Amino acid sequence: MKFGHLAIWAAIAFGMLAFGTAYAQSTPAPAPVAHVTVHNLAAAYVSPAVSPSFDPAKATNAYLSRISGAARARSDSYFEGGYVLILVDALYSVVVSAILLWLGLSAGMRNFAQRITRSRFLQVPIYVVMFIVLTTVLTFPLTVYEEFFREHTYGLSNQNFPQWFGDFATGFAVSLIAGTIALTIIYSVIRATPRWWWAWGTLVAVGFFAVTALIAPVFISPLFNHYQPLREGPVKAEILLLARANDVPATNVYEFDASRQSKRISANVSGFLGTTRISLNDNLLNRSTPAEIEAVLGHEMGHYVLSHVAILITWFGIVILVTFLFVNWGFNGLVNIFGGNWDVRAIDDPAGLPVLTALLSIFLLLATPVTNTITRTTEAQADIFGLNAARQPDGFAEATLQLSEYRKLDPTPLEEFVFYDHPSGRTRISNAMRWKAAHLNDCDIKAGPVSPQ
Repeated sequence: MKFGHLAIWAAIAFGMLAFGTAYAQSTPAPAPVAHVTVHNLAAAYVSPAVSPSFDPAKATNAYLSRISGAARARSDSYFEGGYVLILVDALYSVVVSAILLWLGLSAGMRNFAQRITRSRFLQVPIYVVMFIVLTTVLTFPLTVYEEFFREHTYGLSNQNFPQWFGDFATGFAVSLIAGTIALTIIYSVIRATPRWWWAWGTLVAVGFFAVTALIAPVFISPLFNHYQPLREGPVKAEILLLARANDVPATNVYEFDASRQSKRISANVSGFLGTTRISLNDNLLNRSTPAEIEAVLGHEMGHYVLSHVAILITWFGIVILVTFLFVNWGFNGLVNIFGGNWDVRAIDDPAGLPVLTALLSIFLLLATPVTNTITRTTEAQADIFGLNAARQPDGFAEATLQLSEYRKLDPTPLEEFVFYDHPSGRTRISNAMRWKAAHLNDCDIKAGPVSPQ
């Protein structure tokens, strides 16, 4: 077929060349006069008129009114309680650090590491292991309250205490290994460049977070849940069709058993170098309609297609850089005043890790609006991508209502700016309804569900 096409095009080109040569050698003749008639053309596009019977604001309020009474009060109470816990967690971290410093526990762990080995490199992981174990024990009461008792109080957990503790122990083991590796490398950087450690340390932290973000869904998440290919059917077919349409290189869809832990719906699209994986939990499958599932997966594919992992790593790299600058400044000031009491010598002394931890907690508390705005912006972008990709505005609104079980639906603008790492329920549903209003004349939207008014 390709050879035949080439022969045809060669013949056409040869004929045109021969004709052009013959014409050039003939006597020139006057060109014919052509009469051009001008007609008015019909408009190629007419902006569709939004149906007066559909009001995006009314539809938004109608959706929000579906969660009311005790359910709305419980949702608001749970989320607003998180505002207080942000402060409590930071202060608790400072108190734990103070205990380690003022009681001489940190200096004692450092001295113990020095007695085991003279290698300054190996002293750090020995100290860090003891530090992580001790701080985990000291913070365990608050952890149990936040992650077990509080979740049960609001009906969000499906685990008994042994089940919860099993997941906690797994998470602790992962944190112990990852934290020891990361801190050992960072302290090596501090020793090598004590004046510029904050710059090089930022590169190390960013690289570590990048690797973690890329491998966690594929290699760490299965430590907590069982993953299996989603059964064949219309739902899986639609998800893979959506993936192909948006150039997501995944050939399978996986289901994981999040219902063993909670009732929350969730999904993700992640991975790299051939490990790209589309995953959704059994809660989403069992509690949601196909339209809602498609809307959620459209959002998650938005994160992948828009390279949000790389964007977030970049932005948080800047946050880490500023954080390390603050920590470096604060450490030098505090050690100059209290270093003798704490037996902390310099910033490369692992016994000063509680000082670094306390300063880190304070800075991140103050930076809460900034870090939340960074993530909220990418979530908003993924929302719009999902609406354009999946074209399920009502499915997205219904899925947003399910998230209201643990997210306050209708905050004030100041609340949303400071405390929300995702757009609020009102914002998300409003955006979906405005998108629908702009596409009312599209065939699939006309044939879709009728939004409440």
